[in-house]
Amino acid sequence: MPEKIDNLEKIISGRRTIKPEAFNEKIIPQEQLLKVLESANWAPTHGMTEPWRFIVFSGREGTKKFGQLHADLYLKGTPKDQFLEKKHETLLHKTDKASHVIVVIMKRGEKKNIPEMEEIAATACATQNILLTAHAFGVAAYWGTGGMCYESITHHHFKLSAEDKIMGFLYLGYSDNHLEGFRNSSVEEKTTWIF
Repeated sequence: MPEKIDNLEKIISGRRTIKPEAFNEKIIPQEQLLKVLESANWAPTHGMTEPWRFIVFSGREGTKKFGQLHADLYLKGTPKDQFLEKKHETLLHKTDKASHVIVVIMKRGEKKNIPEMEEIAATACATQNILLTAHAFGVAAYWGTGGMCYESITHHHFKLSAEDKIMGFLYLGYSDNHLEGFRNSSVEEKTTWIF
């Protein structure tokens, strides 16, 4: 049992956000990606709603399609006076070195007695499972919510209902960067004990 805890602690504390620009273009084997997604499916879920949904842009062609889509959504959804060519180019090429991009969606179910916040939390837990499992496989990950992630044009593109939410874009790949982690304060400073 202590060995399992040690391994789990190493995975949790060793996981780092690595930006897609630092990826090295190597492709994740399909069987590993399926295990990463399977781990998401074991997230906690109130009422067994399992609200997480994933759209996976896979391999060099898939990630290129996502980059083009993201840039096109920015072009179409941004007023001309706010459009920045540099941002358009960044969105277009952000996927250049990624192996996969996963659009993470919270799909609102029929059980309206379950608060929306709980469905969002369940989908975030599923996403954390992806990040931890990817790290265990030596895969770098970046959970992005910028660009057109929260914009209505993106929501409509993926044909989501009014109650569904895009929770982010996960960029996955391999990187030669190995970042050390830190926290600004200890868990003791963030915990109140009542006896």
